[in-house]
Amino acid sequence: MKIDAVLTQIDLGNYALPEFQRGYVWTRADVRKLMYSLYRDYPVGSLLVWNTETVPDLIRGDDEPVGGTVSLILDGQQRITSLFGIIRGRAPQFFDGDANAFTNLYFNIDTEVFEFFSQQKMQGDRAWISVSEVMLKGAGSFVAEKMKEAPDDTLYWANALTKLNKIDDIKNRELPVQIVAGDDKTVDVVVEIFNNVNSGGTKLSKGDLALAKICAQWPEMRNEMKKVLANFANKGYWFKQDWLLRCLLVHLTQKAYFSEFAGVSIADIKKGLKTVEGYIGTCLDHIASRLGLDHDRVLGSHYAIVLMVAYLSRNNGKLSGAEEWDKLLYWYVHAFLWGRYASATESVLSQDLRVLDEGKGIDGLLDLIRQSRSDLILKPQDFWGWSKGARFYPLLYMLTRVSHARDWGTNTELSLSLLGKNSSLQVHHIFPKHVLYEAGKTRAEVNALANYAFLTQETNLEISDQKPEEYFPVYMKKCPGAIESHCVPTEPELLTVDAYPQFLARRRELLAEKANAILDELWNGTMGDQVAPMPKLIVLDDDEDLAISEIREWLKEQGFNAGIRDYGAVNGYGGMPIIIDVAWPDGLQEGFTEPVALMIGEEPGDVYKVNSAGFRVFTDAESMRGYVMEHYLGEG
Repeated sequence: MKIDAVLTQIDLGNYALPEFQRGYVWTRADVRKLMYSLYRDYPVGSLLVWNTETVPDLIRGDDEPVGGTVSLILDGQQRITSLFGIIRGRAPQFFDGDANAFTNLYFNIDTEVFEFFSQQKMQGDRAWISVSEVMLKGAGSFVAEKMKEAPDDTLYWANALTKLNKIDDIKNRELPVQIVAGDDKTVDVVVEIFNNVNSGGTKLSKGDLALAKICAQWPEMRNEMKKVLANFANKGYWFKQDWLLRCLLVHLTQKAYFSEFAGVSIADIKKGLKTVEGYIGTCLDHIASRLGLDHDRVLGSHYAIVLMVAYLSRNNGKLSGAEEWDKLLYWYVHAFLWGRYASATESVLSQDLRVLDEGKGIDGLLDLIRQSRSDLILKPQDFWGWSKGARFYPLLYMLTRVSHARDWGTNTELSLSLLGKNSSLQVHHIFPKHVLYEAGKTRAEVNALANYAFLTQETNLEISDQKPEEYFPVYMKKCPGAIESHCVPTEPELLTVDAYPQFLARRRELLAEKANAILDELWNGTMGDQVAPMPKLIVLDDDEDLAISEIREWLKEQGFNAGIRDYGAVNGYGGMPIIIDVAWPDGLQEGFTEPVALMIGEEPGDVYKVNSAGFRVFTDAESMRGYVMEHYLGEG
């Protein structure tokens, strides 16, 4: 079938996308390569479509098909969407993605290359022409207009007509179309076909499969979930679609496996989504108000919240009171400290739900955690971790909040009142980084959790690179007890660089003592008042964080996802997780490209382990930027 004929079928609503297809994920480099191949008459693959009369509600978008059947595109979405955008000058009605990937594509008549519009490069140069304009007007009409506008260039445009006709003729290029049809081609069968065809590409997750079946009866499901996720994102919590679907599942079925959706009615799913949004919000409110963990970076464990939703659902959304909530939060803290959902999420969640089925409650959940630990008492060595991705980092933040710790320079409790120009919260290195690096300390030693404290930006800048032996006496006199409120030892003999190991050891002891005391109060229901709200913004604390933030923002601008901060799924030596600064485990274009990791200043052994786990590792932001520009944006 000719490309233009396929696009016409899309205009009519006879060709569409099934809801289980992911959105448009191509980059500008992909679009340029496609147009170059078509211009040179290279093969560009075929389409695979599913002709169906039985499940028209699987169609993405609002248009109704003309006839009684609809052809859903199983393979070829990215190509057809790109061509529709370029040839029609707009996105198709089923579009779900970033239209900038195919908007303003230009062609250079002299060099025969495709590039996206750049005013500095193309303004005033007659050789650069809009591909969409040629497609919409036709090569002949386009050239005629140019000759009329610039009679002196008539010969130039006459010579250009052959090349522009090649572009215009792309509309008439034949695309092989393979058809899947028949009464035996159920949703399950077609999704299996889709996964087999896309085995090297956008293979569907279990959550995608479950959502596909739900969307067959309720097409708006995907958009409704996006709205819920956007609401939480606006509050500083970044959850994934599969996670939200799992919360809905445990609310409706009290089971962990997505296959359990088969017995749930669409009416219950519609009602349940609203209910579970409220349950999640309730859990987050309690985690923030009682534990002080009030944004995604310190949340600790997303999947422990799934279990909390199930627990709340069993109680019709209401627990007996503050004491029961505190006990559930006690479990939540231990769940993220000991990596309860770090692996085998479904089976672990199923095990925990079974404990609730048996009526063992929170005590039973804690017994499961104790199976891998002799007890739940925290020890100094538990705080041995390093980096802001360590499991105990949220606990350190929690101790700061729950202990009503004060700022060392202003003596003000770190709370919502800190809204001055330089009062946003920062991570402070008690022993400055450059001092420790000069002393030959490793990155792990420099960024030990026991070397972290949370201060206002004003105080952090004021302290700057002073050594503890220099600035501690000043702030201890200025704000008595403020430093100690962070469980920081102040003995003079521990404040020298030579005594840094002893300082860390003592700080870990103090942190463990404080943590155990607070957790005991939480379990016994005697912890006291709620924690005051904190500013949501945690200011970047060093050049490394700034570089990471900048590359993530740049990637989002180019149409890629921003990656996962502090990713810890790769085990290092001794079984401890390696904390990756930013990871893209499913690729920069999810499901299409290789796993990527950014690890700035990490130990060579850790970089080797992550690389061996299948990641392409970059050790600085600029090399990663260059890789993306060369391999994905075609600008290298």
